[in-house]
Amino acid sequence: MTCGRRHRRGRRGRLPKQVTIPNPVKTQKFIPQPAIATNTITIEPAELEAIRLVDLEGLSQEQAGTKMGVSRGTIWRLVKSARMKVAQALTEGQQLNVGE
Repeated sequence: MTCGRRHRRGRRGRLPKQVTIPNPVKTQKFIPQPAIATNTITIEPAELEAIRLVDLEGLSQEQAGTKMGVSRGTIWRLVKSARMKVAQALTEGQQLNVGE
């Protein structure tokens, strides 16, 4: 599966590469009980795959980048963003959705 919802950060520069996600996750959302806030946080499938490879499987960012078909820098940005969203959802009791 490839994730095609990534966008440029501005008007200039090249279009981002497609991210390869070999095994899409089956879980679509995390809802804390009781849900404190009514806001939801959306984590992109590419961010979830990057954090799974780096934090759960213990791969280096370079190895994860090779598996996903993107650079190490892209993996770093995806993991940083995913960690921030997960931490915010856990500490503030917000719902975490996996975007499509």
